[in-house]
Amino acid sequence: MKLIQRVGYYLGGFSIGLIILAFFLSGKKTSCDYGPNARTIKNISIKKKHYSEEALAFMALHSIDSSIVSDLIKTGDVNFSESDTKSKPCSLYSIDTYLDKNAITLKVKNCDSIAIISELKLN
Repeated sequence: MKLIQRVGYYLGGFSIGLIILAFFLSGKKTSCDYGPNARTIKNISIKKKHYSEEALAFMALHSIDSSIVSDLIKTGDVNFSESDTKSKPCSLYSIDTYLDKNAITLKVKNCDSIAIISELKLN
């Protein structure tokens, strides 16, 4: 068998496999959260959120509600150099994101069953 035939068979089988995967995975809630940033954001996003007094005051001052905070978390990037991932019982994460073209930082305590938004600040 010539090389061009082998490549043709390979590409044909590969294409059929992609079509089958697309058929089986369509409509399912699948995600590829393999990076540390994506895993941390997903872990924080699925938990019930509580807010500190300081965070509630900032939210009231800037007319931010809890749904906006959830969106900020989902679109943000975890700054691991400013985070304390080893602390017990709750890890502290710093999430950098943007709100109306303004840089904003969220400090989130990620506990076992809840996520506590401890601080929000404009940069």
